[in-house]
Amino acid sequence: EDTASDPKIAVGNVRRLIQERKVNVVLGGITSAMRQAIKDPIVNRGRTLYIYPQLYEGQECTKFLFNTGPTPAQQCDRLIPYIIKTLGKKRFAMPSANYVWPQLLNKYARKVIEANGGEVVFEEYYPLDQAEYSATIAKIKDGRVDCVFNTVIPPGLQPFVKQLHESGFQKNGGVLACVYYDENLLNYHPAAEMDGLLSCLDYFQAIDDPFSKQLQVDYAKKFPDTKYLFTAGSAATGMYRGVKFYEAAVRQTKGDLSREAVAAAMDGAKLANGPGGGAEMVPGKYHCKMNMYIAQCKVAGGKTRYDVISKSDMVDPREC
Repeated sequence: EDTASDPKIAVGNVRRLIQERKVNVVLGGITSAMRQAIKDPIVNRGRTLYIYPQLYEGQECTKFLFNTGPTPAQQCDRLIPYIIKTLGKKRFAMPSANYVWPQLLNKYARKVIEANGGEVVFEEYYPLDQAEYSATIAKIKDGRVDCVFNTVIPPGLQPFVKQLHESGFQKNGGVLACVYYDENLLNYHPAAEMDGLLSCLDYFQAIDDPFSKQLQVDYAKKFPDTKYLFTAGSAATGMYRGVKFYEAAVRQTKGDLSREAVAAAMDGAKLANGPGGGAEMVPGKYHCKMNMYIAQCKVAGGKTRYDVISKSDMVDPREC
């Protein structure tokens, strides 16, 4: 069912799936606002299993709701120390879209920044469709900011990145970092605006392992004409893990599809392979360990790509 990016429509469709179609599990939701809208109709009133696949702000500890995307700890605990201690960038600006994901992510990121000797020069929240950022750019310049930790999202994202680039921020040694930038979003901007951008995700197409490479080959065969790539930020990796965790659990229960039986089997389940590597649910925590990667955008011949800088194995989500 299509949520139409509308929580009211999504709630109605979820009820139809559970009450009429008698589904045993619901996967999806993507935005945090959507998850919050549909989780009660699924888990409490619907008494159905829910798997949420997207990277998110953390703090979701609802029974029978399994989270298979990266958490703030898995991303920020890797990326921020690298920016401060390896790159020597310590003065952070946090321009943000005004909703729950940036607010809670920034709360965690600020703690990591300060614990590693950095400083948050300013933290601001804007309407999602804001198009003018001259005041923000001035604060970045006047505050001698050397790292912009961005959680602005579309449609305000394009004008923000454009205006930041035109200000000479990156040219003068500043670093733009964002924990949701994948390969699809590189095509959202002119290449020059993306040069040097840092991201931290559970998967990049540049990862050199046999399973991940074959996954890209199979995806291209199945969807030869699509402009949408298989990427981490689009929740594809979390959805893959969610489906495979559910499959493994049902195999273990030998066909018992009751929510209690499947949830018990999923708790602590392990996947040997997946995009970016294997994964394992942390018993009793409803989140999973996974490999995390820091990557930097490079521009060559007018085209963008990610180069993987570092890998951290089986990073704990540190949730619940």
